[in-house]
Amino acid sequence: MSKIKILPEILSNKIAAGEVVERPFSVVKELVENAIDAESTQIIIEIEKGGRSLIRISDNGIGMNHDDALLAIERYATSKIYTDDDLFSIATLGFRGEALPSIASVSKFTIVTKDEHSEAGTEIIIEGGKIKKVSETGAPTGTMITVKQLFFNTPARRKFLKTINTEMSHIADTLAGIALGRPDIQFKLVHNGKVVKSWPLANDPYNRVVDVLGREVKNDLHEVAFQDAYMAVSGWVSSPRVTRSTSKRLFVYVNGRIIRDRGLQYALFEGYRGRLMKGQFPVAVLFVTVPFDQVDVNVHPTKNEVRFARQRQVYETVRSAVSEIWPEVERSKWSTLSTGGQTFKSDAAVSGHIPDYAFTERQVPFQARKTYEHVNLKEPDLVCETVAGKPYNKESDSSGQPPVLSYADEPVPAGNTGEKEYPIKNEAPIRHEPPEATRERTFSELKIIGQLHDTYIVCESDRGLILIDQHAAHERIYFEQLKKRSSGEARPSQRLLVPETLDLSYKETAILEKMIPDFNRLGIEIEPFGGNTFVVKSLPSILSEREIKPVITEMLEKIDETGFSSDTENFFDECLIVMACHSAIRANHRLSEKELTALLKQLDTCEDPSHCPHGRPTWINWTLKSLEKMFKRTV
Repeated sequence: MSKIKILPEILSNKIAAGEVVERPFSVVKELVENAIDAESTQIIIEIEKGGRSLIRISDNGIGMNHDDALLAIERYATSKIYTDDDLFSIATLGFRGEALPSIASVSKFTIVTKDEHSEAGTEIIIEGGKIKKVSETGAPTGTMITVKQLFFNTPARRKFLKTINTEMSHIADTLAGIALGRPDIQFKLVHNGKVVKSWPLANDPYNRVVDVLGREVKNDLHEVAFQDAYMAVSGWVSSPRVTRSTSKRLFVYVNGRIIRDRGLQYALFEGYRGRLMKGQFPVAVLFVTVPFDQVDVNVHPTKNEVRFARQRQVYETVRSAVSEIWPEVERSKWSTLSTGGQTFKSDAAVSGHIPDYAFTERQVPFQARKTYEHVNLKEPDLVCETVAGKPYNKESDSSGQPPVLSYADEPVPAGNTGEKEYPIKNEAPIRHEPPEATRERTFSELKIIGQLHDTYIVCESDRGLILIDQHAAHERIYFEQLKKRSSGEARPSQRLLVPETLDLSYKETAILEKMIPDFNRLGIEIEPFGGNTFVVKSLPSILSEREIKPVITEMLEKIDETGFSSDTENFFDECLIVMACHSAIRANHRLSEKELTALLKQLDTCEDPSHCPHGRPTWINWTLKSLEKMFKRTV
């Protein structure tokens, strides 16, 4: 007797249901996506007992006639793909033809539907995958699907369901994600007869974003807008100061489909590089649009994962689109341009794409300069005369460069990965010449009040009170100086009169042996000295008076953590962060007035003065309005 048998259809549908219908929220997701594909503008989701007892989805979409309704409950029946070309160019949310029969096989299932051409609606009742009744019924145009007693015939799966509140929270989160992507549709969620959430139609997508994410983040969301001939990236991302401890507030969409793609999330995080602390996640709603034939959405039964034809180009474009907004957003947020008491705004600012404060050529990195055109702006001389209480000696620095920043080369355009590229649109630059009476407020123009606990620099601005973390600020200054110098051909290092020996562990030795050429590029000249011993012959000038072993050891730990295969730029950044951290002035260190002034001038030269290299903020502020509120001076 043959050991291999064809599974009964009901059993195969139950197996399929295990892939598609994981929990009640999976049912909601599949049915709501079908309603969206049916061109609905109003979708009502009714839930009882967290989806255990009832899930009902009603929509005002195009509906189905009698024959299509019967075909819809057959496995692999769909109106959305017909050919191989359709399968690899999917423009709808649902397409596999598994959802309805899979759900019907593990529940008591009823569908009532009617299209505009039918005189009567069609009602189909299914129980555990078996059709019990098919009849005509009165119904409006659209579809209503009722799912009762989910997993009633698969008790092993039903026992894995969590509490009502837990299951309901999953449903609410799922629906919120869908609603964010479709502001043109009205959604209403009802639980046990009570309206939990109602999202009305939103003419402006931003209103739906604020409605879903909450008004507390309204003033901390910044628009992302990029488009070329191949793809587009749009949406909103939160200020680096607004973070969460999990990624639950990250909503990423590809061609309108909400997904959980680790590569896209990593690209988003890279767009925040140097601005987020480890373990913190931003709030973001990001829409990625690519040609339908350039993305495979048929990777996983739940359709939460996708595969891109040009993966590197997509990821790099997302990273670049996010990273390019920060120079405009974060530059001296207390600064205003005013003339005659009126705030001056460029045309771009009026349109809502850049803040109301201005940027000089010196302060705008190349990524942001593409929308500006300035004339005759010179780099001011902001050389710090003292650093951590010691005078700066130009002759002692083999690089021959003062500790001020200049800019790196123009970055490679997004998507330049060696593949065939689509042309990029070039928009005409915005000419912006503010009146002579206007000027920008910078860190160096703040009024220094003093130091708080020899750790924070207390400053007064025209809007309120500014606190600057002296270690974080100095760390940012050193990091950018080191990065600039390490990118040049000359290695800014000093020869040690007495070379220093390092005795390392076996693991540290194995790592360092492979990375000696890279350390040399950083200005740290190291040579093997036999066994696990190495000798350090040269160091960057800023490390010349620091104990070197803790610095080297920490850098080796970073390399071990990121791995040898990490890209070179990230490796150098991690090493430079360690060097900057060990070199910067510490907390509880008294600075003279001259040193405080020099530090603020140096901060003005930074491309990202608002964060230390680890992502911590370098400064915080209290506006006069917030101070008055705390002192109950305002009503």
